[in-house]
Amino acid sequence: MREYIVHKHGGFGVLKYEKIEDEPHPRENEVLIDQAAIGVGFNDVLFRRGEYKIAKFPAMLGNEACGIVAEVGSKVTEYKEGDRVAYATGPIGAYTQKRIIHKDFLITPPSSFSDVEVAGCLSKGLMAHTLLHRVYSAARSKRILVHAAAGGVGQFVCSWAKHLGLEVFGTVGSDNKISAATKAGCDHVINYQKNDFVAAISDLTKNKGVGVVYDSVGKDTIIKSLNCLWPMGMCVSYGESSGKLPLIDLNHLLFNSLYITKPTLHLYKSNKIELVLAANEVFARIKKGIIKPEITSFKFSQLRMAHKFLESRESTGSVVIDLKK
Repeated sequence: MREYIVHKHGGFGVLKYEKIEDEPHPRENEVLIDQAAIGVGFNDVLFRRGEYKIAKFPAMLGNEACGIVAEVGSKVTEYKEGDRVAYATGPIGAYTQKRIIHKDFLITPPSSFSDVEVAGCLSKGLMAHTLLHRVYSAARSKRILVHAAAGGVGQFVCSWAKHLGLEVFGTVGSDNKISAATKAGCDHVINYQKNDFVAAISDLTKNKGVGVVYDSVGKDTIIKSLNCLWPMGMCVSYGESSGKLPLIDLNHLLFNSLYITKPTLHLYKSNKIELVLAANEVFARIKKGIIKPEITSFKFSQLRMAHKFLESRESTGSVVIDLKK
């Protein structure tokens, strides 16, 4: 069995491709999975670089995958050997050919979706569901702003929000991402590297602003995001692709009585019923063509390349490791 281990924080070179001799076996409430596809997200990059701290080294990154049950623990009755399963809300540790994980993190994906499609959709879809329906009911807002609109989660949020009837403003980091954001459902796309998105939002909304900002960029955008909101608007910070968030003076919220929150997926989907229902909603939206995922896949031996691709900030959509390649 092979897996990727990190022994310290750093660049993508710290990902070490190692051979493991011992065959893992699940404990009573756990399941051993022969993994077929692994989702790679920018959170993995943040853990690797040290912007999200790793409690103990050596460690394994990744928290999303799809595969086949190889063995079940003595108290597992929901799954059996040969079942196809997926997960996206558990602890880090997905960068391996075989993984042991607690049964409560598992869902059963539809048979009509390939392993790569599941690994490219589940985490991003669950996050979009959380952002639009649980953190704040986006349907209450007429307008939203989505940063990194061409990214994995960004595309899901834009497409789903457009289906809800919202006016969607999106930002991207380069002109070559504008078409992807437009295709995902944005009514207006702003290159925030070239243009002042606060001024653009003000002009486009006739100085009214938006009801919610979904900010996964972080350091470069968070304060400006607050300036795009109308009174009692909500800023949802769920990523830090540009770097660690600065300390925020609460007086930034005072003038317009604003709200700010920083949700984590594993808490919002910690209940198994909520997890399964949300996953079903995600797959249903994809089946109906409401969400059209864009997926780039790499071989397992190319995991470092996948990280480099994400870190270049030139990627759009989802990135997946296909272990069958």
